[in-house]
Amino acid sequence: MLREKRIFGKSRPALSVVIPCFNEEEGLAQTHARLSRVLSRLTGFQCEQIYIDDGSSDGTWEIIDSLARSSPTVRGVKLSRNFGHQSACLAGLREAVGDAVVVIDADLQDPPELIPEMAALWLDGWSMVSAQRRNREGETLFKKASAYAFYRLLNALSDHPLALDTGDFRLLDREVVALLTKSPDRHMYLRGTVSWFGFPETSVAFNREPRHAGETKYTLRRMLELSRRGLMAGSPAPLRLPIYLGTTVLVVGVVAAAVQRDPRLLARPGAFGTQALALGVIGEYLHAVFRQVQGRPQYVVEGRLGMVSPSLRVEERVAL
Repeated sequence: MLREKRIFGKSRPALSVVIPCFNEEEGLAQTHARLSRVLSRLTGFQCEQIYIDDGSSDGTWEIIDSLARSSPTVRGVKLSRNFGHQSACLAGLREAVGDAVVVIDADLQDPPELIPEMAALWLDGWSMVSAQRRNREGETLFKKASAYAFYRLLNALSDHPLALDTGDFRLLDREVVALLTKSPDRHMYLRGTVSWFGFPETSVAFNREPRHAGETKYTLRRMLELSRRGLMAGSPAPLRLPIYLGTTVLVVGVVAAAVQRDPRLLARPGAFGTQALALGVIGEYLHAVFRQVQGRPQYVVEGRLGMVSPSLRVEERVAL
């Protein structure tokens, strides 16, 4: 099914490309040049690029400012501090006006050259097109192994199927973007949420390249935080873990008591460990509920550069 009915008689559908950035001054100009070359070949689309500065401490915002001044199809959004990659992606999705929206990181590990293929699949009727990694060049063995294991663990525990070995580099139809941006979830795991919607989804495979400049912003701490967010957002398994563990410890305690004839050897440590773990898991969910009911925004916009209309330019401080 083609998308003609969705673009309401437009001569060309609009494609927005969202690029979250955090301290990317070393490679941002190269990223923009490569992305612009790809988009220039998409003659069947009206394209825009939206750079989201996620609280960078280097010259990233100044580079975005220069790009926005030199091109009417470039817009910039500056967040007041570093709110994290997921919040930066969400900010870009809310700014985008395209009939389809692509999210891609600024480090060129995800090749912009896949965008035309994604756009073609969208025109064929797919609501979501994700980029699936065949391999991960330039990453440590630990990062590769942990990512492989995490995606499969999350898929096994999740209450809905997830696309394996995919990040946030994907194309989303306007209908999917609208659902994401209107969601009241304030601690969203984007790649899990879009799969939960259940829209038709396909993927294109690619070999992930090493970073062209700078250092990875996904430290071990950030990886663990993203993993925790994904597990809690997409699976009830952590909440049920104390039940399974408590039952197992109880059975082991009964067997040990029967064999050793002294239940104090294992029963007390087992009971203490089970209670501590149960309280810890419950605490994690209570913390997530607390964050949700606080009502704080996922991010705060400090400034904007460029407009959908190239004849008007705005830079303002607002809180969303």
